[in-house]
Amino acid sequence: MIVFDRQLNEPIVQNTEIDGFLLHLQNEKKETVIKEKEEAGLHIYSIGDVEMILNNDDDTKDNTPGTPINHHQDPLSPALDTTSLMYENVLSSGKPSKSKLITPFSKRTDKFVVKFSINTVPKVEKAENDEDDVLTRVPLHERCSLSIHRSGPKPGCRFLYDRTEDRLNAIENRLRKYTRAFVASGLYEEPTDPTTASQRSIFAVGMICCDGEGRLNEKSVMLQSSIEHSGGECVRLDLQRLSHYSIFPGQIVGIGGHNPSGHCFVASKLVDSIPTYIANEDSNPAKKQAVDKENQPTDLLCKERELSMIIAAGPFTTTDNLLFEPLIALLTHAKLRPPQLLVLLGPFVDSEHPDIKKGTVDRSFDEIFEEILKKLEEYVDSATRVVLVPSIRDANHDFVFPQPALDMKSQIVSLSNPGIFEANKVKVGCCTVDILKQISGEEISRTAADGKPIDRLSRLANHILNQQSFYPLYPPAEGVPLDFSLAPEALQLSSIPDILILPSDIKYFVKVLSSENEGINHTKCIAVNPGRLAKGEGGGTFVELDYCGGSDQINASVVGI
Repeated sequence: MIVFDRQLNEPIVQNTEIDGFLLHLQNEKKETVIKEKEEAGLHIYSIGDVEMILNNDDDTKDNTPGTPINHHQDPLSPALDTTSLMYENVLSSGKPSKSKLITPFSKRTDKFVVKFSINTVPKVEKAENDEDDVLTRVPLHERCSLSIHRSGPKPGCRFLYDRTEDRLNAIENRLRKYTRAFVASGLYEEPTDPTTASQRSIFAVGMICCDGEGRLNEKSVMLQSSIEHSGGECVRLDLQRLSHYSIFPGQIVGIGGHNPSGHCFVASKLVDSIPTYIANEDSNPAKKQAVDKENQPTDLLCKERELSMIIAAGPFTTTDNLLFEPLIALLTHAKLRPPQLLVLLGPFVDSEHPDIKKGTVDRSFDEIFEEILKKLEEYVDSATRVVLVPSIRDANHDFVFPQPALDMKSQIVSLSNPGIFEANKVKVGCCTVDILKQISGEEISRTAADGKPIDRLSRLANHILNQQSFYPLYPPAEGVPLDFSLAPEALQLSSIPDILILPSDIKYFVKVLSSENEGINHTKCIAVNPGRLAKGEGGGTFVELDYCGGSDQINASVVGI
């Protein structure tokens, strides 16, 4: 009864959970019948043979159907005969397939169409003609250097053992750290207790929170200050006098105003950008680990701060099968147009995939992931490096955030989630939790009547930079297993990266962001949302990015797979 090992939480087996068992019985019966017929020397007709006869297929010149031969093929192989798989699915399940001959993904017409681009550097490379009329082959780049910032939890660590005390300490430490940053900037006065009645104007630092369990609104905004300044108490926040703002629960802000009654703090100024903290993790070499000694970032091996990348985020297969056709198409594209770095962000084995949710797959999650790795290892060559970032939706990995790197014995590099690495001295930050969509669902904002129109996608991405945190939202969104006892420093973004990769379900984008610290030179960052490589039964998008020394010297394209 191997199929019942599904970690069922209830003693009653549902219809969806029995599908896997029925599929196993049907496959076993089919294989037994085929084996008996072959031993007896009898001819076996498949469903495909019958359909070709009934439909008078034009491609069949001989009226006698050929005998099918059952060869085992790698489900990630580009040469996989999807038609035979469809027919086998009909035989095993007894249900007609949605696509009888080819998958919806293989029928797509807009292959590798550029949907959005930014070009600030003229392209000097000349492409060589190729037989493929869609793709062209380009010259190889030099191999890039690569070093990983090891601040996340280690593979195999214990998780989800955090206590209420851990959560309180994490919030208090964050409040104290950012309070020191406001004072150290020299732009603001010493913060005081915002809960104390005062007629004079004061400055306070606190965290935005909601007075109930519902969604934040203008009437339910509260400010929680640190234990050091107010004993951790909250006070209602009046934002009526502010011409513009953008706030969400968990956001650390500086507030100027007064509290005439002791019950409500009337804000006259709101600072939602934390001044750049003095301490920088780059000064601690113990937190950085070079992937290989012969590829240290030196001018002899690579051009400093120049990097070509392909960035793609999962799911990497369509919802109607587990053939990983979008991933195969991406690797084919990457072979013809090889970047220095291929960054793939999970989920790889998506727990939200219909077949995985129903438990109808006949392989373990680890086996599916090993097949993906095998295909990636075939792609890796001397010029291109591959970096993988896991997701909390990966069925084969730890369901916790922050998330340890994938435990792999491979030349492919895995990053923690969130994670930071440097390639050719270009600093890149990644986080696969959909923080943009989650902040979008909790944020409230007001735009100045005489102000310039604000790009909402840029504003959402700027929250990550301004809060110096990969996940500034608190309480966390439903379904995010945030563990405060597990490497809380992994969530910190102590310095602004050159490139910030934030895959999301919201619309793809490539934007140049600027930090909004007052009185400080603005540091620019390229924010990238590559979209999803697979969307439903069709293809999605990925990003090609050429970084040529600075945020104002890039060529970037969002490409449909």
